[in-house]
Amino acid sequence: MTDLEIASATTMQPIMDLAAERLDIAPEHLDPYGHYKAKLSLDYIAGLDDRPDGRLILVTAMSPTPAGEGKTTTTVGLGDALSRLGKRTMICLREPALGPCFGMKGGAAGGGRAQVVPMHDINLHFTGDMHAVASAHNLLAALIDNHIHFDNPYRLDLRRINWSRVIDCNDRILREVVVGLGGTGNGFPREDGFDIVVASEVMAVLCLANNLHDLRRRLGDMVVARKRLTNEPVLASDLRAHGSMTVLLREALRPNLVQTLERTPAFIHGGPFANIAHGCNSAVATKTALKLADYVVTEAGFGADLGAEKFIDIKCRIAGLRPAAAVVVATVRALKYHGGVDRAGLRAENVGAVEKGLRNLRRHIGNLRNHFGLSVVVALNHFEGDTQAELDLVSAKVAELGVPCVVARHWAEGGAGAEDLAREVLAAIDRDPGEFRFLYADTTSLWDKLTAVATRIYGCSEVIADTKVRSAIAEFSESHGHFPVCVAKTQYSFSSDPELRGAPTGHVLPIREVRLSRGAGFMVAYCGNMLTMPGLPRNPAAEQIDIDEAGNIVGLA
Repeated sequence: MTDLEIASATTMQPIMDLAAERLDIAPEHLDPYGHYKAKLSLDYIAGLDDRPDGRLILVTAMSPTPAGEGKTTTTVGLGDALSRLGKRTMICLREPALGPCFGMKGGAAGGGRAQVVPMHDINLHFTGDMHAVASAHNLLAALIDNHIHFDNPYRLDLRRINWSRVIDCNDRILREVVVGLGGTGNGFPREDGFDIVVASEVMAVLCLANNLHDLRRRLGDMVVARKRLTNEPVLASDLRAHGSMTVLLREALRPNLVQTLERTPAFIHGGPFANIAHGCNSAVATKTALKLADYVVTEAGFGADLGAEKFIDIKCRIAGLRPAAAVVVATVRALKYHGGVDRAGLRAENVGAVEKGLRNLRRHIGNLRNHFGLSVVVALNHFEGDTQAELDLVSAKVAELGVPCVVARHWAEGGAGAEDLAREVLAAIDRDPGEFRFLYADTTSLWDKLTAVATRIYGCSEVIADTKVRSAIAEFSESHGHFPVCVAKTQYSFSSDPELRGAPTGHVLPIREVRLSRGAGFMVAYCGNMLTMPGLPRNPAAEQIDIDEAGNIVGLA
């Protein structure tokens, strides 16, 4: 059965009943979107402040490969396993965007017997949060051009408007466009472009805001352009855009409640781009879940060098979170890939390549333990074709590091296949609470923060940048030097070169551009050929998605 067939064959519990039974939430605090998904009231969330927090478990991974490692599937499987062990558990995930669903990656609701449902709703439109973000972002874009059309009183420099438009679709042809053609009635012609919705700073703001007031303030703090003569920044609040944008996002700030196949409650809320933003679900959802459950399982986008580092240094720092343990997802085939095997050869047994590829996993484990002070458990996500010799080698080598390694079979067996993993995570939390810490202090300079990430996490020898980039960092440091940094680079390598596998050392991190996400509260450093508008692959997933004769969706993965 396909993931969609498994999800469609599942009998779901009505969401209002699940909320009352599993979370003690009365119906008046929820607004249902159909029978199986609902939004939680912000007033109810505000009333939870006096409750103690549960334990936060971060699921991250070794460096991703084209074959996929199943990090979301592991997050769901671990949450279901904890529920099976009698623990009051919630799961927190990002919302899927339409771009990846119809592009190359596919949906993001887990897989096999470890999924969140209703799967097709979650992957397609859901409760409209993505559309709300796009509407708010494009409203600001329209207000900018309207300001220019009517005399441009703030004297915006048309060459330095840094607020593109967005669309929830992979479309390379929209990366660079010219707008305002056709005569004076259409405004002033200028260069513009489109980003994918999840790359919008509005999405990052939504996922870091504490409440509506904080959301409005952060939206107003976003830099949209520069003045022509003075080079001063122009904010969204200068254009009086933040109030109407907040109105469009009012419902989107409320977490979305759904369930797993095994009826573990799950918040799926927010989805900032994991390369150029912090790549985690909303802070509101995570903090609310911690008030409602004893254990909350969440994930961070891509490998631990991007996802976990940003989760800790950006999200945890801003939201005041403290993870109790980290689960690093690994697969035999990912280890073989980082050991030099190409994708076509990943199904063949190759113990030598597995051992060689372990250098990648070792570095991620070392980073989490040594630099962030976290207790670590490795989840060896089982795939058909893994041989016992390969599995035994990984378990033995990881054990030499003093880290538990558990083969998990949740994709095929659901929560039952991850019970051993859940027991090991619980034991790790009790055995070693760790000494959680950030990679750098707020008072560290922006340049030194970049250097810390590059040298301590990526294994670089240094960070390099031209005079223009260094000048921009110096300017940002004057007023926002306390901000964390967000490195935008490829997810496939510790370097900025996606072809450099394993655990390279001595390479340099080239910074080609920096931008201040003033509303979100961090500085973004772009490395290599990092794009904010992906393109479609030669054979996009959209070609396989259809409606059958009975009106059912088919081909959605």
